[in-house]
Amino acid sequence: PDLAVWVMTGDGDALSIGGNHLIHALRRNVNITIMLFNNRIYGLTKGQFSPTSEAGKVTKSSPAGSVDHPFNPVTLALGAEASFVARTIDSDRKHLSGVLKAAIEHRGASLVEIYQNCPIFNDGAFDSLKEQNTPTVMPLVHGEPITYAGGQLCVVRGADGRLAVKATSDVDPASIVVHDAHAADATLAFELSQLTDTQNLSASPIGIFRNVSRAVFDDEARRQVSMPADREAALQRLVSGPDTWTVI
Repeated sequence: PDLAVWVMTGDGDALSIGGNHLIHALRRNVNITIMLFNNRIYGLTKGQFSPTSEAGKVTKSSPAGSVDHPFNPVTLALGAEASFVARTIDSDRKHLSGVLKAAIEHRGASLVEIYQNCPIFNDGAFDSLKEQNTPTVMPLVHGEPITYAGGQLCVVRGADGRLAVKATSDVDPASIVVHDAHAADATLAFELSQLTDTQNLSASPIGIFRNVSRAVFDDEARRQVSMPADREAALQRLVSGPDTWTVI
């Protein structure tokens, strides 16, 4: 119970054959920290398209181009009601370190999607996200208005109620959405995850989407272990049970 348990997994492992395990670990809020390395390719099995590969991806297993729609791991985790969900980039060490520190300090299941370059089978997949103040990266900081691209762009709520990206100079500063990672309702976090362009990576929010406290599976399971000791043992009542039959 005192161990810090880290789970290292990839986009293929976690979102394909391991998808069932992933969503239920998050739903149950098992006290583990999951690092999901997203290469947008199967690296271990030598370069097939993965659940996060963009549509049209030409690989050994899709020579004519993949026809699959790519998964959004953050959206998936939020849909499973994970209590901690974040995204970061391998090339941004400061941001990566800060996110991982928050993830391990969180009590419960933490899912951190890490955009990671695969130099062998998918080199340069995240190059568009590396530049300073790039309009493709949208940093999320709890309690702060969501602005990016050197302050030139921001997130507001449009007339239709949906989140939208606007030029900061064109909006009232008071209308800029303030990020709330601690909100009990995951609606805002989910909406922000939907601003991700999973196809072309033209927009990608990074940071902690959600960080809330709720009952942890490990704690609840251990609490139940002591319950039988609080009751008086009665072997005959256990053997007989509440329902009996007379066989003639």
